[in-house]
Amino acid sequence: MSKVNSLARQIVQDLVPYASARSTMSGGAVWLNANENALAPAYQLAGTFNRYPSCQPKALINAYATYAGITAEQVLVSRGADEGIELLIRSFCEPKTDSITICPPTYGMYAISAESNQTAVSKVLLLNSEQLDLAGIFATHPKLVFICSPNNPTGDLIPREQITAVLEHFSGKALVVVDEAYIEFAPEASVVPLLSRYPHLVVLRTLSKAFGLAGLRCGFTLASPDVINALKKMIAPYPIAEPVAQIAAQALSASGITQMQQSVATINQLRNDFIAIAQQLPGVKRVWPSNANYVLLQVSDAADCVSALINADILIRNQSSQLGLSQVVRVSIGSPQEMQRLTKAMQQYFSEQKPDTKNDNKRESA
Repeated sequence: MSKVNSLARQIVQDLVPYASARSTMSGGAVWLNANENALAPAYQLAGTFNRYPSCQPKALINAYATYAGITAEQVLVSRGADEGIELLIRSFCEPKTDSITICPPTYGMYAISAESNQTAVSKVLLLNSEQLDLAGIFATHPKLVFICSPNNPTGDLIPREQITAVLEHFSGKALVVVDEAYIEFAPEASVVPLLSRYPHLVVLRTLSKAFGLAGLRCGFTLASPDVINALKKMIAPYPIAEPVAQIAAQALSASGITQMQQSVATINQLRNDFIAIAQQLPGVKRVWPSNANYVLLQVSDAADCVSALINADILIRNQSSQLGLSQVVRVSIGSPQEMQRLTKAMQQYFSEQKPDTKNDNKRESA
């Protein structure tokens, strides 16, 4: 270790960083590894940028509050939902004292953000990788409980009654954070209507997925004014660049929302079509039902499957390192042309595999 690196905090030296799809994979003509929206809208910028932007741009806050059906005082905008996760842990967890509870397999940044803040992580695995283990969760004593719904990487919706049970149990004890990054693909499942009943409920949202603005890095935290005000004390002075605020406001206009909804309808149909095809592939052991813009598949050899598709210039994601999962790949839903290309490549790959006698218990899509 260099002398400079030895000056870093011990926790930085020990921390294994989050391995994003973009940092771990490169190349490829068809990118289906990062849950991005391939049906990208186009926007225009105007004006000059020599002045510092507002910390919480009023027009953007009002636009998202209207979209979500809540008040402006319940909205915080940040650099992606990832910053919302970070702010929640920094604002509510005492380092070396408090903990968070997560439910693997799930999004990796909850644990990374906690560990970087010297906050312990209690891991309570999902039952059958799709439902909460309520008894296990209730046995923990966290400051924050993170629930991802639709869940990444499985695509499952966590049952509303289970989320309500968690809210009831942790009333006055902890914040319950429901990550709805993919909720536009199943809007009827949102728990935002519960905000008025549970002041300790927090909802994370983003423009990265359904709105097709992953490159913008714009996310939202929805919560009671008390929670929002606490986060405002910790957020950077100028978290949202003026170009970001302009484009995000356009995306949240009436026409922008209509465009997003049309995109979602197309992606949901492409996803359902792909699930039907994947269920017939001879080497696919399990197909998870999905309520997002990706599908999780269990195969005989995930690394080999990913490698074969790389040779076809297609990137998908190996998720086998996730707790509770084994030999799984996650396929993001691309454009119609990309899905045709993917389907052809997967059909060729699996046709060349040896027959698998265990391949007779595939899950039906929801």
